Order: sequence, then C-alpha cells, then structure tokens
Amino acid sequence: MSTMVGRMSLTFVALLASGGIAIGQPQFGNPSPTAGSETSQKANAAADQAAYRPVAYTNVNKPGPALIVLPGDIKSNNATFLQKFTPNNIADFGEVELSSANFQVLERSNLGGALNEFALAYNLGDPDAARKFLRMGKLKSTKYVVKFDILKAEQIASAQKGFDGHALGQMAGLLGAYSGSLGGARAGAVGGTAIGSVHSDESTGVWLIGMRYKIINAETTEQVANGYTEEKMEVGATSQSVLGVSQSQQGGVGLDTMVQRLVQKAVWEIDNKYK
Repeated sequence: MSTMVGRMSLTFVALLASGGIAIGQPQFGNPSPTAGSETSQKANAAADQAAYRPVAYTNVNKPGPALIVLPGDIKSNNATFLQKFTPNNIADFGEVELSSANFQVLERSNLGGALNEFALAYNLGDPDAARKFLRMGKLKSTKYVVKFDILKAEQIASAQKGFDGHALGQMAGLLGAYSGSLGGARAGAVGGTAIGSVHSDESTGVWLIGMRYKIINAETTEQVANGYTEEKMEVGATSQSVLGVSQSQQGGVGLDTMVQRLVQKAVWEIDNKYK
C-alpha cells in the first residue's frame, strides 16, 4: 500500500514538473456576444486603465505595528457620492491596503456591537473610555487607530462640443437646386443628405476628490500624524453618426476606484513615514 502511495506521489510531482497540471490563478471565459469585436477591444482597453493595481509599498518587508481602522467621516455633501459610499466602505479599503503594506490590522469585528462606542471614544478624545476597550483580548496589542476621511467630492469642471450637419446639408441642397442643371440638383441633394446625416457629440466632466488620514495613539487618543491627498477623476463620452452608421464610447475611472487609489496614496505615505 505504501509503495502504491509513493508511486502516486512521484507521478503527481512529475506532472507538476512537466506542466501537466497547471498551478496558478483561475482563468475565466467571456460569455459576451461581442467578445473580441472592435467595441469589445475599446471597452476593455478603457477598463484596463481603471483596473485595480497593487502598490509596491516601500517598507513592505518591515512589519508595521498593530492598528485598527475606524470608519472615517464623509464631509462632502455631494448626493452622488453619498449614495455610493459609507464610512465602512472606505475603512474596508483601508484594511486591505494596510494589510498589503504589512501592518498588523486587527479586525473591527473583534469589537462586535461596541464598535460605535469605540469610535466615539476616539472621536471625542476620551482616553479612559478608549482604555476600557483596549483591555479586550487581541485589542491589547493595538498601537494606533487610523481613520480615512473624505473631505471633498465635487465636479469642478465640464466641457461639451458637438456638430450637427443638418443646416449645412440644407445649404448644400439649396446650392444644387440653384445650379440650373438636373445633375447639379441631384448632386446637391445627395451631398446635402450626406452632410445632414453627420452628427457628433463629445462631453467631459472632471471631479476632484480629497482624502485625509489621521493616525491616533490607541492609548492616549492623541493624534500622532495626519496627511491629505487628492486626485482628479475624469469621465467622458463621445458619439458620432454618419449616414446611419453610429459609434459611441463612454467611460472613466469610477468613484470606487478613485477612493481606493486615494487610500493607496495615503497608505504609501503612512508606510514611508510612520512604521
């Protein structure tokens, strides 16, 4: 029996060595009926620019202190932003990135139903209340409390331009009619129809989103450090139609991606300055 098991193990190792069994991330197919088409390639190229990219944190080989990420504040009153985000969403991004930077991130779930009281203790700067929670299990090792706050989220600029060939098409048709010949009139009508069918539109909007991070001493509730960073988010759309043939594109980095990128910038600074 042991001999058979040994042979099976050797066979498995041989398959791995020869590439007979592929080890790696799972690969998924694309069931879209337009997969591989021109529109698919353009849309995927745009999406690739917005895809998540891990950051190579400078001091990733140096373990960071134990910390807890508390839900921050959203100071912006922008309705679109408030519909999409809650402070917990931002804290989740913070936990992911701080863990990637090799900080010891303690789960907020360890606080259970006391999370709101724990956050209140730090928001009010109440060290006695904070210490009460820090006596609980894994929380005893907590050195810092970190918060990420959204201070700004607003569309600061927009621009549009377009072309409608209807008026020029009518003028071309009239010039052909006044040419005095049947051929000229027909050519004018054809040209007028072609020019009149041309329509194009382009619009761009730019947002500015700003984030502040705060590092708080877990025991004293005093602020150790803070920083601020902001990024522009551009969203655009184009459309064109000629003789009934149309094409359009729209895209840009979404709010989710922008918040995650801001968290990455903030964590990069924390990793460089406060480990």
